[in-house]
Amino acid sequence: MAEVTMSLIKELREMTGAGMGDVKKALEENNGNIADAADWLRQKGIVKAASKAGRVAASGLVTVVKCDGLGCVVELNAETDFVAKNDRFQKLVSDVANKAIELGGDFDATMEAVKDDIAATISTIGENMNLRRISNVKAENIYTYVHNALVPGMGQIGVVVGIDGPADKIDEIGQKIAMHIAANKPEFMTIADVDPAAVEREKKVFIESGATAGKPENIVEGMVNGRIKKWYAESVLEEQPFVMDPSKTVKEIITEAGGTLRGFAFYVLGEGIQKKEDNLADEVAKMLN
Repeated sequence: MAEVTMSLIKELREMTGAGMGDVKKALEENNGNIADAADWLRQKGIVKAASKAGRVAASGLVTVVKCDGLGCVVELNAETDFVAKNDRFQKLVSDVANKAIELGGDFDATMEAVKDDIAATISTIGENMNLRRISNVKAENIYTYVHNALVPGMGQIGVVVGIDGPADKIDEIGQKIAMHIAANKPEFMTIADVDPAAVEREKKVFIESGATAGKPENIVEGMVNGRIKKWYAESVLEEQPFVMDPSKTVKEIITEAGGTLRGFAFYVLGEGIQKKEDNLADEVAKMLN
């Protein structure tokens, strides 16, 4: 096999715009022949995919999948809402999620396994796509929920929650807990999971708001403790009033069913991604490119 030199890699990168790893593999697969390697990149969809890579992908789908005590929530992004309705894209999302569960929810291993499929779909559809994130939860009982589902199991918000305990009783509340998470978006699972520094910041913000000004020290202490209790009820899953029975906390609902909360994860599609606002004509033009 011909030696794959840095000069060959540089030349092929400049010719195709593909990434270093893809270029090196293309040359190795084609005995160092530049023309054959360029064709190989096109056949794999990598060259066309590379040309899309700078575009912001903030749309797409969130999906959930579970198997044998493991649940995964997966977000795969594309550039426009149109693509989420595309059968080919939906199949890719399903394939990626199934691979994620097969690989134990490991992001790096999943990305390595599906990168060629993503590149091929980019080439076919003509939009940038990105496997953004994967989270996993392990427990005796796994429950999932998708909000604003475009098709079964795929939508804008995906939730997975794990609860240990007798399945016959936990099954009655598991799906409801997942729906609660979608509605209330907790930051933490238990009070023990909260960073003490975050608690101190919350106390400081409350005191500096002026709410305790002029109050006796013992009153201030009670007010601060009350504020932290309220904050826990807003941000900690176990402490939140259960959305379907606000007289009880989520922890009380689970405990009454003989269960123990083991973990949860949820994604909101595109959350935190800065997306350029395009008009409809621009989006249609992109689809035709």
